[in-house]
Amino acid sequence: MPDLPLIVGTYTTTLGHVHGHNDGILGTTLDTTTGTFGPVTLLARTRNPSYLALSPDGSRLYAADESADPGNRTGGTVSAFARDPGTGALTALDSRPSGAGTCHLTIDPSGRFVLTANYHSGSVCVFPVTEEGLGEPTADVTHEGSSVDPRRQTAAHAHMVAFDPVTGLLLVPDLGMDAVVGYVLGDDGTLTERPAARIDIPAGHGPRHLAFHPDGERLYVLCELGSTVVAARRDGEGYRRTAVVRTIPDDVTTLNQTAAIRVSPSGRWVLASNRGHDSIALLRVDGDSDEPVLAHTEPGRGSWPRELALSPDGRIVLLGNQDSDDLIAFTLDEDGATLTHLGTLETANPVCVAFPSPPAT
Repeated sequence: MPDLPLIVGTYTTTLGHVHGHNDGILGTTLDTTTGTFGPVTLLARTRNPSYLALSPDGSRLYAADESADPGNRTGGTVSAFARDPGTGALTALDSRPSGAGTCHLTIDPSGRFVLTANYHSGSVCVFPVTEEGLGEPTADVTHEGSSVDPRRQTAAHAHMVAFDPVTGLLLVPDLGMDAVVGYVLGDDGTLTERPAARIDIPAGHGPRHLAFHPDGERLYVLCELGSTVVAARRDGEGYRRTAVVRTIPDDVTTLNQTAAIRVSPSGRWVLASNRGHDSIALLRVDGDSDEPVLAHTEPGRGSWPRELALSPDGRIVLLGNQDSDDLIAFTLDEDGATLTHLGTLETANPVCVAFPSPPAT
């Protein structure tokens, strides 16, 4: 079996929530049989590439720079790199201001636009893809709203940009507003809000990320402040909430903040990372059930696990422990509901993992 190639995003500077001390975007491999990681190479020296997105053909990589100055609500950028699919080498193209605290980005299904979620400015930006990298933004929408948490929800905080795989709607979990906001992305790169697609989240739970079930009908919204997954199902032009499930056992009272959520390719498991409890939650999905069940929490073998990534075949789980400087590989046994430690890579602040296709042999 060939090694699994990995591209790893990191932090490079100190921000309010992290002591970043890596150098940029990294490349490595994982032997999925032995658990051995290959040598780590610096693919690009760039500031705080805390989230990454690959173009469908693997020829471009886009990186979010999470830097921010909350005082003037500016500072984040999105950067474009040309990527050699054969060698994995990156060449910097350009960088665009995108808003304060650019924490997530994605590529639209047509491959024509890159979209960013900007936490501190509570905004969503759309950039056209060009030969040179990225064009001037075609949309810059700022959310307005707040919720009940006196420290984290006094303003809007867009935290993710994700597309509905069936309708193509853009969905934006906003931690500060306790809502997932829906938009139509126009052919010209503009954004028009679709109120019917809005998902209201229980007050104080703080939606952060979401993931769809493979059936395209069910989705799961991960809430950072509530340590919960809000399950929903497609209903007409929108979605209806069906369940709220905790990601940690009921007897845990210590601070916990969730970070990332994934659904296994089989649709049988929802996985989420817990920061504070420092674990991976495995939530079982029984058939067509609308309510996942917390079946197990696996220790994350490190501190403050931000990233949780599933290999394309769903067999390998990668957990990036932001504060203990290690990337942990597990194998997922879906029948046994277990995660087995496979290997560990020591590297500073691993907070995102992208899976490029292996080079043709």
